[in-house]
Amino acid sequence: MASRLDNLVAEIRACRLCLDHPLGKPLPHEPRPVVHVGRQARVLVIGQAPGTRVHLSGKPFTDRSGDRLRDWMGVTSDEFYDRSKIAIMPMGFCFPGQDNKGGDLPPRRECAPHWHDRLLKELPHIELKLLIGQYAQKHYLGERTKRSLTETVAEWRDYGASAIPLPHPSWRNTSWLKKNPWFERDVLPVLQQRVRSLIG
Repeated sequence: MASRLDNLVAEIRACRLCLDHPLGKPLPHEPRPVVHVGRQARVLVIGQAPGTRVHLSGKPFTDRSGDRLRDWMGVTSDEFYDRSKIAIMPMGFCFPGQDNKGGDLPPRRECAPHWHDRLLKELPHIELKLLIGQYAQKHYLGERTKRSLTETVAEWRDYGASAIPLPHPSWRNTSWLKKNPWFERDVLPVLQQRVRSLIG
C-alpha cells in the first residue's frame, strides 16, 4: 500500500503547474519534476533546480556539481542516494530552461510555494537542511540572509545547527572558492562532521 509520501511524490512527478498555471512565461519544454526523498531521511539538500543532465537522467545531481557536493559533504554516491539518509528537494523541480547566454534560468516560482510545506510534513526526521544557493537561502532564512550569498555563507554559524547555507557547487564557482578559502577551511569540516553524525 502506498504511503502518503509515495502519493505526494507521485503528484509532484505529475505536476504541470509551470505549463497550465505559470507565473510568467510557461516552461519551454515538457515538465520532468525531480525529487528524491524518504521518510526516514535526516539530512535535506535544498538545491536550485535541475540542470540539463539531471533533466535527462531524472536523478538529482548526476553531474559535476553533484560530484563536488558529495565531496563537500564527505559522502559516497551510495550514501547520497540512500533515501533513508539524505533527501533532495530543489527550489524548482524542473529544469527551467536556459537564457540567451546559455546559463540556466532561475528556478520556477510555482514549485516551492505549492509543494515544499506539504513535502516537509512527510519528512519528520529532518535535522539538517543544506541551503544551496541564494534562492534556497532567501526562502528558508528570509530576513536573516545577509547582503550577499558570500556574507550569508560566511555567517553560517548564525543559523544554528539545523541549517547550513552553501554556495552552489557548480564548477562555475571555482573562482569563488579560490577567493574564499575560509569556506573549505572552516565550513566544510563542520558540514562533514554534522552530516556524518546524522547518517552514520
